[in-house]
Amino acid sequence: MASPFDVLGVDPDADEETIEQAYRERVFEAHPDHGGSAAEFQRVRRAYERIEAGADPAAETRPPAEGTPGEEPVPDEPEDVGVTVEYLDYQALADRGWELTDADLFEKAATADLGDGDYGEFVAEPGTPLLEAAEEAGHAWPFACRGGACTNCAVAIFDGEMPMHASHILPQEWIDRGVRLSCVSAPVSDEMQVVFNVKHLPGLEELLLPASRFDQARSSSD
Repeated sequence: MASPFDVLGVDPDADEETIEQAYRERVFEAHPDHGGSAAEFQRVRRAYERIEAGADPAAETRPPAEGTPGEEPVPDEPEDVGVTVEYLDYQALADRGWELTDADLFEKAATADLGDGDYGEFVAEPGTPLLEAAEEAGHAWPFACRGGACTNCAVAIFDGEMPMHASHILPQEWIDRGVRLSCVSAPVSDEMQVVFNVKHLPGLEELLLPASRFDQARSSSD
């Protein structure tokens, strides 16, 4: 069986920066949008997670520091459990003749026979871009540039708040309609309902970045 280092194509003694760069390149190549597959995408993510988990094997078993004798223990800070994100694939919505404007859209999705890739929930860590949070939950959502320069990762906010990063390509009219770029936007509500994969909505298609153009941009920047 290939080691996680073999999957990423790095040496076991590679530094953190090298591993991070290799992961970003491999996860892009493995993404279904760029000629890969969902299985390969998950294989790359698992490899990276295994390497990260092994960075400090003692971290999880290290006992907590003890307080000074005679001092009252300091209560723990309330744990931030993150944002619950309920998601729906736009393609599944369109296949069933539903509309983004349907008031009961997510109620219908919850009772329909949809697979985990089309509908479900995951928890996003506070401050984590939605695209990254979805990937951490095991999903392969569409993306290209990961920097707000295209609409490949666009999502429609059905409920909740997700402010846009200051630097992006999305016109204000789309922001007003509840569309966000998931690569540079992080949820701030306790709960969110989002429709992902809306990149082919009329008007957003004009701002898509084909994989070939992104590959050329990456080559020129190397």
